[in-house]
Amino acid sequence: MPLVVPGVTTSSSDKTEEWSNKLVGKKLSEEASSETTFCKTELPQQTRIVHPGQMVTKDFVPERLNVHVNEDGTVSHVVHG
Repeated sequence: MPLVVPGVTTSSSDKTEEWSNKLVGKKLSEEASSETTFCKTELPQQTRIVHPGQMVTKDFVPERLNVHVNEDGTVSHVVHG
């Protein structure tokens, strides 16, 4: 079994999958996390929430988590970059 050291031997795709499992299908909230919501304060410091039709820069920041939400505020998918 290979040695896994978070931030050193884990790839961004592993982190993306981890955040995807936590967020997709939930709504972001200012309140505590539950089965249907996720508290915004628990997101990484470098997080960008992207709403439908919102313009975003094309700069690539590997550590930045981009959280894409639907019209109703439900997370549709996440990507790093």
